[in-house]
Amino acid sequence: MIEPYDDTYFMQKALQEAEAAFDRDEIPVGAIIVTDNRIIAKGHNLTETLTDVTAHAEMQAITAGASFLGGKYLKDCTLYVTLEPCQMCAGALYWSQISRIVFGASDEHRGYRKMGTQLHPKTQVSHGILAEECSKILDDFFKARRRLN
Repeated sequence: MIEPYDDTYFMQKALQEAEAAFDRDEIPVGAIIVTDNRIIAKGHNLTETLTDVTAHAEMQAITAGASFLGGKYLKDCTLYVTLEPCQMCAGALYWSQISRIVFGASDEHRGYRKMGTQLHPKTQVSHGILAEECSKILDDFFKARRRLN
């Protein structure tokens, strides 16, 4: 049984956002922002829906989180995201001064680590939480897409 309010619990919530993206025919990446064990923001990829290359799950969550808090900094907050952030999202997370990032699946091609992008020096990172589930939804999406093309 999963203990409530641990990294696995919150990553499952981020996976629900990824499923919402999948259902919208968006690349299935989901993100949530948590402070004091409370979800304050949610987001999933909306790049196709909004015809906006910057509408990544993390960017949606950052904007919603800042709006909820009434300020641009996400100190004392944790971002849970199903895929390692890209360099654009890592840059935005740097400027938000988010305290912690937890991601599921690694992005060996476009992730911030591969690209050499730095996070804020005070940001702590954990990864690999529900990595199989986070990878599977992406694999399923791209397999389905290849069948259609």
